[in-house]
Amino acid sequence: MGMPAIGMSDEDANAVAAYVRSVIETIQGQGAPPSAGREVPSILVGNASEGKAYFATKCSGCHSATDDLNKIATRIPDQKRLQDAWLAGGTREEEMRPNAPAARTVRATISLPSGETVEGKLVRIDEFLITVSLPDGSQRTFQRSGDTPNVTIHDPLKAHRDLLSEYSDRNIHDVTAYLVTLK
Repeated sequence: MGMPAIGMSDEDANAVAAYVRSVIETIQGQGAPPSAGREVPSILVGNASEGKAYFATKCSGCHSATDDLNKIATRIPDQKRLQDAWLAGGTREEEMRPNAPAARTVRATISLPSGETVEGKLVRIDEFLITVSLPDGSQRTFQRSGDTPNVTIHDPLKAHRDLLSEYSDRNIHDVTAYLVTLK
């Protein structure tokens, strides 16, 4: 009987087939590391000019090829690591932006009904509680009931996380091909 058909476009089917072939190319023998004795295929299959156009549309509001991403391909010469770094939205912040703070911290501002405002590093939030870490290392937890207290989240990587659901494989490959040119 076999596996039932999976409905996908020709482009997706070709991408899956290319991936399977790339994995098969690296297989040595049972028990050997996948790339033993063979060169791993390049991940640079995108179009750098298309990646530059995508970057100009989606990324240039926060990033610049001549500023924070200047010479990014020199700082991260391994193409796979470079792709992982930009896709992760800066989890390797020290590589992506060496002049930026080492950590991209999610912060919260809590405005209490009394008028007091508390700001700190977000530790945890759900419908019932919010916990923040204060500059002195202590933590404060506040009960939440609907919109009380008023909570404002400051997440510097929100735009990156929001884009994850929008990226196509083509976007990812094109942007990576473009970033590799920034030496």
